[in-house]
Amino acid sequence: MRHLKIAAINFLNPAPLMWDFEHEPDKSRLAERYSIHQTTPAECADEMDQGTADIGLIPVASLAFAPSLAVIPGCAIASLGDIRSILLVVRHADGVRGAGKVALDTSSRTSAVYTRILFHKYWNAGAEFVSHKPDLEAMLKVADAALLIGDPALLALEDRAARAQRTGEKLAYLDLGREWRALTGSAWVSAFWAVRPEGLREAGVSAQSVTRDFQQSRDNGLAHIDDLVAEWSARLTVPAATIRTYLTRNIHYHLDNACLEGLQIFYRYGVECAALTAVPELRFL
Repeated sequence: MRHLKIAAINFLNPAPLMWDFEHEPDKSRLAERYSIHQTTPAECADEMDQGTADIGLIPVASLAFAPSLAVIPGCAIASLGDIRSILLVVRHADGVRGAGKVALDTSSRTSAVYTRILFHKYWNAGAEFVSHKPDLEAMLKVADAALLIGDPALLALEDRAARAQRTGEKLAYLDLGREWRALTGSAWVSAFWAVRPEGLREAGVSAQSVTRDFQQSRDNGLAHIDDLVAEWSARLTVPAATIRTYLTRNIHYHLDNACLEGLQIFYRYGVECAALTAVPELRFL
Protein backbone atom coordinates (compact mmCIF):
# COMPACT_ATOMS: atom_id res chain seq x y z
CA MET A 1 0.00 0.00 0.00
CA ARG A 2 1.49 3.33 -1.05
CA HIS A 3 1.40 6.39 1.18
CA LEU A 4 -1.19 9.09 0.64
CA LYS A 5 0.62 12.35 -0.04
CA ILE A 6 -0.62 15.32 2.03
CA ALA A 7 0.10 18.94 1.08
CA ALA A 8 -0.21 20.92 4.32
CA ILE A 9 0.36 24.56 5.30
CA ASN A 10 3.11 25.84 7.56
CA PHE A 11 1.02 28.54 9.26
CA LEU A 12 -0.29 28.78 12.80
CA ASN A 13 -3.96 28.50 11.84
CA PRO A 14 -3.92 24.82 10.67
CA ALA A 15 -2.00 23.68 13.75
CA PRO A 16 -5.00 22.09 15.54
CA LEU A 17 -5.95 20.21 12.36
CA MET A 18 -2.43 18.74 12.16
CA TRP A 19 -2.12 17.63 15.79
CA ASP A 20 -2.18 13.83 15.36
CA PHE A 21 0.07 13.99 12.29
CA GLU A 22 2.75 15.85 14.27
CA HIS A 23 2.46 14.38 17.78
CA GLU A 24 2.56 10.96 19.35
CA PRO A 25 0.88 8.62 20.08
CA ASP A 26 -0.76 8.87 16.66
CA LYS A 27 2.08 10.37 14.61
CA SER A 28 3.83 7.01 14.04
CA ARG A 29 0.59 5.23 13.17
CA LEU A 30 -0.43 7.87 10.67
CA ALA A 31 3.07 7.91 9.15
CA GLU A 32 2.40 4.35 7.96
CA ARG A 33 -0.45 5.68 5.80
CA TYR A 34 0.44 9.31 4.98
CA SER A 35 3.46 11.34 3.97
CA ILE A 36 3.30 15.10 4.62
CA HIS A 37 5.09 18.14 3.29
CA GLN A 38 4.51 21.81 4.04
CA THR A 39 3.79 24.47 1.43
CA THR A 40 1.53 27.52 0.88
CA PRO A 41 -2.26 27.41 0.40
CA ALA A 42 -1.96 28.32 -3.29
CA GLU A 43 0.70 25.68 -3.88
CA CYS A 44 -1.47 23.08 -2.11
CA ALA A 45 -4.11 23.74 -4.74
CA ASP A 46 -1.55 23.48 -7.56
CA GLU A 47 -0.30 20.13 -6.27
CA MET A 48 -3.83 18.77 -6.08
CA ASP A 49 -4.48 19.99 -9.61
CA GLN A 50 -1.27 18.40 -10.90
CA GLY A 51 -1.91 15.12 -9.07
CA THR A 52 1.31 15.32 -7.05
CA ALA A 53 -0.67 15.34 -3.79
CA ASP A 54 -3.61 13.15 -2.82
CA ILE A 55 -4.93 15.32 0.02
CA GLY A 56 -4.42 19.05 0.41
CA LEU A 57 -5.53 21.89 2.65
CA ILE A 58 -6.68 24.04 -0.25
CA PRO A 59 -8.13 27.55 -0.49
CA VAL A 60 -11.88 27.13 -0.96
CA ALA A 61 -11.77 29.21 -4.16
CA SER A 62 -9.69 26.48 -5.79
CA LEU A 63 -12.63 24.10 -5.82
CA ALA A 64 -14.24 26.22 -8.54
CA PHE A 65 -11.36 25.24 -10.83
CA ALA A 66 -11.08 21.59 -9.72
CA PRO A 67 -14.63 20.20 -9.50
CA SER A 68 -13.46 16.56 -9.41
CA LEU A 69 -12.04 16.98 -5.90
CA ALA A 70 -13.95 15.72 -2.86
CA VAL A 71 -14.03 17.49 0.51
CA ILE A 72 -13.37 15.84 3.87
CA PRO A 73 -16.50 16.62 5.92
CA GLY A 74 -16.35 18.52 9.18
CA CYS A 75 -12.92 20.19 8.98
CA ALA A 76 -12.23 23.79 7.97
CA ILE A 77 -10.26 26.93 8.61
CA ALA A 78 -12.98 29.51 8.99
CA SER A 79 -14.16 32.44 11.09
CA LEU A 80 -17.50 33.62 12.43
CA GLY A 81 -16.24 37.15 13.05
CA ASP A 82 -12.78 38.66 13.61
CA ILE A 83 -10.22 36.42 11.94
CA ARG A 84 -7.07 38.45 12.74
CA SER A 85 -4.83 36.68 10.21
CA ILE A 86 -6.47 38.06 7.05
CA LEU A 87 -5.71 41.73 6.96
CA LEU A 88 -6.18 44.59 4.52
CA VAL A 89 -3.73 47.38 5.34
CA VAL A 90 -4.81 50.67 3.74
CA ARG A 91 -2.58 53.67 3.16
CA HIS A 92 -4.93 55.87 1.10
CA ALA A 93 -6.06 59.04 2.86
CA ASP A 94 -9.69 58.35 1.93
CA GLY A 95 -9.59 54.85 3.35
CA VAL A 96 -10.64 51.67 1.63
CA ARG A 97 -13.08 53.38 -0.73
CA GLY A 98 -10.27 55.56 -2.03
CA ALA A 99 -7.91 52.65 -2.68
CA GLY A 100 -7.50 52.40 -6.45
CA LYS A 101 -4.76 49.76 -6.46
CA VAL A 102 -4.57 46.76 -4.15
CA ALA A 103 -1.61 44.38 -3.71
CA LEU A 104 -2.76 40.82 -3.05
CA ASP A 105 -0.67 38.34 -1.06
CA THR A 106 0.30 35.52 -3.45
CA SER A 107 0.05 32.91 -0.66
CA SER A 108 -3.70 32.38 -0.99
CA ARG A 109 -6.22 32.58 -3.80
CA THR A 110 -9.30 32.55 -1.58
CA SER A 111 -8.45 35.69 0.40
CA ALA A 112 -7.76 37.42 -2.92
CA VAL A 113 -11.24 36.46 -4.16
CA TYR A 114 -12.84 37.65 -0.91
CA THR A 115 -11.01 40.96 -1.32
CA ARG A 116 -12.15 41.34 -4.92
CA ILE A 117 -15.74 40.65 -3.84
CA LEU A 118 -15.62 43.25 -1.07
CA PHE A 119 -14.23 45.89 -3.39
CA HIS A 120 -16.64 45.03 -6.22
CA LYS A 121 -19.80 44.98 -4.11
CA TYR A 122 -19.09 47.44 -1.30
CA TRP A 123 -15.99 49.59 -1.58
CA ASN A 124 -14.56 50.51 -4.99
CA ALA A 125 -15.64 48.47 -8.00
CA GLY A 126 -12.99 50.15 -10.16
CA ALA A 127 -10.02 49.07 -8.04
CA GLU A 128 -7.05 47.42 -9.76
CA PHE A 129 -5.42 44.33 -8.28
CA VAL A 130 -1.81 43.15 -8.47
CA SER A 131 -0.22 40.02 -7.02
CA HIS A 132 2.71 40.49 -4.65
CA LYS A 133 4.79 38.49 -2.22
CA PRO A 134 3.77 39.14 1.43
CA ASP A 135 5.99 42.12 2.27
CA LEU A 136 3.96 45.02 3.65
CA GLU A 137 6.46 47.79 2.95
CA ALA A 138 7.12 46.62 -0.60
CA MET A 139 3.39 46.19 -1.24
CA LEU A 140 2.58 49.71 -0.07
CA LYS A 141 5.20 51.12 -2.43
CA VAL A 142 3.20 49.90 -5.42
CA ALA A 143 -0.39 50.04 -4.12
CA ASP A 144 -2.82 51.96 -1.91
CA ALA A 145 -3.68 48.86 0.11
CA ALA A 146 -2.11 45.47 0.85
CA LEU A 147 -3.73 42.12 1.61
CA LEU A 148 -1.75 39.93 4.04
CA ILE A 149 -2.73 36.46 5.21
CA GLY A 150 -1.53 33.99 7.80
CA ASP A 151 1.52 34.60 9.94
CA PRO A 152 2.62 37.76 8.02
CA ALA A 153 -0.75 39.31 8.91
CA LEU A 154 -0.38 38.39 12.58
CA LEU A 155 3.12 39.87 12.65
CA ALA A 156 1.97 43.06 10.91
CA LEU A 157 -0.68 43.55 13.59
CA GLU A 158 1.89 43.07 16.34
CA ASP A 159 4.16 45.64 14.65
CA ARG A 160 1.36 48.16 14.08
CA ALA A 161 2.19 50.58 16.91
CA ALA A 162 5.94 50.24 16.42
CA ARG A 163 5.60 50.94 12.70
CA ALA A 164 3.54 54.05 13.34
CA GLN A 165 6.22 55.26 15.74
CA ARG A 166 9.03 54.46 13.27
CA THR A 167 7.43 56.10 10.25
CA GLY A 168 5.04 58.67 11.69
CA GLU A 169 2.40 57.21 9.36
CA LYS A 170 -0.95 55.89 10.51
CA LEU A 171 -2.43 53.12 8.40
CA ALA A 172 -5.88 51.52 8.54
CA TYR A 173 -5.85 47.81 9.44
CA LEU A 174 -9.06 46.07 8.37
CA ASP A 175 -9.85 42.58 9.66
CA LEU A 176 -11.51 41.07 6.59
CA GLY A 177 -13.32 38.41 8.60
CA ARG A 178 -15.03 41.17 10.56
CA GLU A 179 -15.76 43.17 7.41
CA TRP A 180 -17.20 40.14 5.60
CA ARG A 181 -19.44 39.27 8.55
CA ALA A 182 -20.68 42.85 8.90
CA LEU A 183 -21.44 43.26 5.20
CA THR A 184 -22.80 39.81 4.30
CA GLY A 185 -23.89 38.35 7.64
CA SER A 186 -22.14 35.07 6.80
CA ALA A 187 -19.15 33.00 7.89
CA TRP A 188 -15.76 33.41 6.24
CA VAL A 189 -14.31 30.07 5.11
CA SER A 190 -10.67 30.07 4.04
CA ALA A 191 -9.73 26.44 3.47
CA PHE A 192 -10.75 22.81 3.77
CA TRP A 193 -9.19 19.42 3.17
CA ALA A 194 -9.66 18.31 -0.45
CA VAL A 195 -9.06 14.78 -1.70
CA ARG A 196 -8.41 13.18 -5.07
CA PRO A 197 -10.73 10.13 -4.86
CA GLU A 198 -8.57 8.23 -7.35
CA GLY A 199 -5.62 8.67 -4.98
CA LEU A 200 -7.51 6.83 -2.26
CA ARG A 201 -8.36 4.01 -4.66
CA GLU A 202 -4.72 3.71 -5.75
CA ALA A 203 -3.57 3.59 -2.11
CA GLY A 204 -6.29 1.15 -1.07
CA VAL A 205 -7.52 3.41 1.74
CA SER A 206 -11.22 3.90 2.45
CA ALA A 207 -12.94 7.27 2.57
CA GLN A 208 -14.22 6.41 6.04
CA SER A 209 -10.70 5.84 7.36
CA VAL A 210 -9.42 9.13 5.95
CA THR A 211 -12.39 11.06 7.33
CA ARG A 212 -11.91 9.49 10.75
CA ASP A 213 -8.16 10.27 10.81
CA PHE A 214 -8.63 13.93 9.92
CA GLN A 215 -11.61 14.60 12.17
CA GLN A 216 -9.90 12.88 15.10
CA SER A 217 -6.75 14.97 14.52
CA ARG A 218 -8.85 18.14 14.61
CA ASP A 219 -10.56 17.10 17.84
CA ASN A 220 -7.30 16.16 19.53
CA GLY A 221 -5.70 19.41 18.41
CA LEU A 222 -8.51 21.44 19.94
CA ALA A 223 -8.03 19.45 23.15
CA HIS A 224 -4.33 20.43 23.23
CA ILE A 225 -4.54 24.21 22.83
CA ASP A 226 -2.19 24.80 25.78
CA ASP A 227 0.49 22.68 24.10
CA LEU A 228 0.01 24.45 20.78
CA VAL A 229 0.31 27.85 22.45
CA ALA A 230 3.60 26.80 24.03
CA GLU A 231 4.95 25.41 20.75
CA TRP A 232 4.00 28.38 18.59
CA SER A 233 5.07 31.00 21.13
CA ALA A 234 8.60 29.74 20.49
CA ARG A 235 8.18 30.08 16.71
CA LEU A 236 6.44 33.44 16.33
CA THR A 237 7.20 36.82 17.88
CA VAL A 238 3.58 37.02 19.01
CA PRO A 239 2.44 36.97 22.67
CA ALA A 240 1.14 33.66 23.98
CA ALA A 241 -2.18 35.27 24.91
CA THR A 242 -2.64 36.42 21.31
CA ILE A 243 -1.95 32.91 19.99
CA ARG A 244 -4.45 31.44 22.47
CA THR A 245 -7.15 33.91 21.48
CA TYR A 246 -6.43 33.29 17.83
CA LEU A 247 -6.76 29.50 18.11
CA THR A 248 -9.80 29.54 20.39
CA ARG A 249 -11.82 32.59 19.28
CA ASN A 250 -10.67 33.81 15.88
CA ILE A 251 -10.45 30.53 13.97
CA HIS A 252 -13.39 28.15 13.63
CA TYR A 253 -12.34 24.60 12.75
CA HIS A 254 -15.69 22.94 11.99
CA LEU A 255 -17.17 22.85 8.49
CA ASP A 256 -20.72 23.24 9.82
CA ASN A 257 -23.97 24.61 8.42
CA ALA A 258 -22.94 28.24 9.02
CA CYS A 259 -19.78 27.65 6.99
CA LEU A 260 -21.64 25.84 4.21
CA GLU A 261 -24.06 28.75 3.91
CA GLY A 262 -21.14 31.19 3.87
CA LEU A 263 -19.45 29.18 1.13
CA GLN A 264 -22.51 29.40 -1.11
CA ILE A 265 -22.56 33.20 -0.72
CA PHE A 266 -18.82 33.36 -1.40
CA TYR A 267 -19.07 31.26 -4.57
CA ARG A 268 -22.08 33.16 -5.87
CA TYR A 269 -20.54 36.57 -5.25
CA GLY A 270 -17.24 35.36 -6.72
CA VAL A 271 -18.97 34.53 -9.99
CA GLU A 272 -20.86 37.84 -9.95
CA CYS A 273 -17.61 39.84 -9.82
CA ALA A 274 -15.87 37.53 -12.34
CA ALA A 275 -13.28 36.34 -9.81
CA LEU A 276 -14.61 32.78 -10.20
CA THR A 277 -15.91 31.07 -13.32
CA ALA A 278 -18.59 28.87 -11.75
CA VAL A 279 -20.26 27.91 -8.49
CA PRO A 280 -18.81 24.46 -7.68
CA GLU A 281 -20.76 21.55 -6.27
CA LEU A 282 -19.50 20.48 -2.87
CA ARG A 283 -18.93 16.72 -3.01
CA PHE A 284 -18.05 15.20 0.33
CA LEU A 285 -15.79 12.21 0.76
